[in-house]
Amino acid sequence: MINGLSLGSVYALMAVGYSLVYSIMNFSNFAHGGVIMVGAYIGYFAMTAANLPFWLAFVLCGVGAGLLAVLLELLVYTPLRNRNAPFLYYIISAMGASIFLENFVIATIGPTYRTYPQVFSTEPFRLGALSLSRIDLMIIAVAAVGLVALVIIIDKTKIGLGIRASSFSIKASQLMGVNVNVTIFIVFLLGGILAGFAGMLFGMKYTVYPTIGAITTKSFVAAVFGGLGSLPGAIIGSVLLGVIEVLVSGYLSSNFRDLIAFVILIGILIVKPTGLMGKTSEDKA
Repeated sequence: MINGLSLGSVYALMAVGYSLVYSIMNFSNFAHGGVIMVGAYIGYFAMTAANLPFWLAFVLCGVGAGLLAVLLELLVYTPLRNRNAPFLYYIISAMGASIFLENFVIATIGPTYRTYPQVFSTEPFRLGALSLSRIDLMIIAVAAVGLVALVIIIDKTKIGLGIRASSFSIKASQLMGVNVNVTIFIVFLLGGILAGFAGMLFGMKYTVYPTIGAITTKSFVAAVFGGLGSLPGAIIGSVLLGVIEVLVSGYLSSNFRDLIAFVILIGILIVKPTGLMGKTSEDKA
């Protein structure tokens, strides 16, 4: 369960970025995986090449990934929004941006797998016969703090009110004085920061490589599971998916891990296409 919560926490940090963008712009931002990958590399090089302490590298990976997400929005999506392009164009552009980022890293940094330096002791916490990994506990704690902070921003601040209003209707929000361009900028920034954190945490637990962003496929499944466009749904769906994957690996076989994830996706799309907490909308598909 601890391993499942740790994995689900990483999925949640990734999935909320999907849900935030989808809630306003009505498309799945598949370039999110590239942002996660860049965040993982920023944290790695900050701790190895620059020899920075963990906390500073962690902040830099979030800031760097957040700025990259904003840059992608300005260069890739803003021109499409200005031309009122169909949402299919957004998806194609997102896939193209993701492929570009992966191949750019392969061409410049190389395809070699890299391992983070040891930050925490490998000696686990012990509660009787139970061994708790320090990195898993740290991932759960960091993800919890990040997600709680995001929920507070969305529910308690003025910009959060603008985000919630825009998720219902961009046109009505503009008429009520909401600056939608700034709102979208904040959404991409917040999603990018959490994506950078997720990339570094995932890289610390496993390894860093150019295609690490492919893990966002699971976070997309989690977002659909919980309900695209629903922030609580993305978090709940991510935690459930992480726990289910680990339980399947532990009690059946790791060969069924990915199979179960996509069976869940297909089942949800058939039985309840809006997900656990999603809402039906003709504009969202």
